[in-house]
Amino acid sequence: MATLLTVTGTQPITPTLRRLWFTSADLSAFADSAFTDRYVKLMFPRPGVPLPGADDPRSIDLRTLRATLPPADMPTLRTYTALFPNVEAGTMAIDFVVHGDAGVAGPWAHAAEVGDSVLVNGPGGAYAPDPTAAWHLLAGDESAIPAISAAAAALPEDAVGALLVLVDSVDHEPVLTTPAGVVVQFLHRDGTDGQLAAAVRDLDWPDGRIQAFVHGEAHEVMHEIRPYLFRERKLARRQVSISGYWRRGRTEEGFRAWKAELAAAEGATG
Repeated sequence: MATLLTVTGTQPITPTLRRLWFTSADLSAFADSAFTDRYVKLMFPRPGVPLPGADDPRSIDLRTLRATLPPADMPTLRTYTALFPNVEAGTMAIDFVVHGDAGVAGPWAHAAEVGDSVLVNGPGGAYAPDPTAAWHLLAGDESAIPAISAAAAALPEDAVGALLVLVDSVDHEPVLTTPAGVVVQFLHRDGTDGQLAAAVRDLDWPDGRIQAFVHGEAHEVMHEIRPYLFRERKLARRQVSISGYWRRGRTEEGFRAWKAELAAAEGATG
């Protein structure tokens, strides 16, 4: 089921992170959403190809579209974290990383004005902070800031842990609300690879059950941090939410193909 969102306001979070506030006549799809990494897929129709059933967003379903439209006519999909959904008020927000004219969603968000609208499908999600965990790790880059900030805000007041965010510079550091026991560290890009992975390795790991939420550039997250968490730190899969949100040098379509190739390769060797 799709939801029509209409822009009601814009808000700069950092020089490259822009928040759009939306209203909707129907946010019932979010009524049972308890995950802090809840996400939606924004649907951008192809030029000249209207979406079937666009007059009634509730009738639009991605599975149905894939079954009825040829691939060339499928809308372009982009995945984003849904923030602050208020079902009764019909309001929510989405933070967009905006950097130039490349891509689809970023330029749209950069140019968006009050009254503009977009269709979204969802929400999905799978993670929320476990209040019984002894220690929390939240780590990522700009793409993960929305989900990380939502998770940090949902931590219990007595939570302890570490929050690592990789950004371009001090000007790109967002304001994050965390419990006093969660240490926040911003990493500034210095042109080297693996900065986030190195910072994760440098942490002092406590005893007790750890819960980790790590998302960002796929190569670093999946090929450097994930093996460290599972093989060296011996964390169980139920303790970890980890995936790549994007892949350097690839569009989202190319990134999906990369993920499929990775999953196939791991299945063949697993």
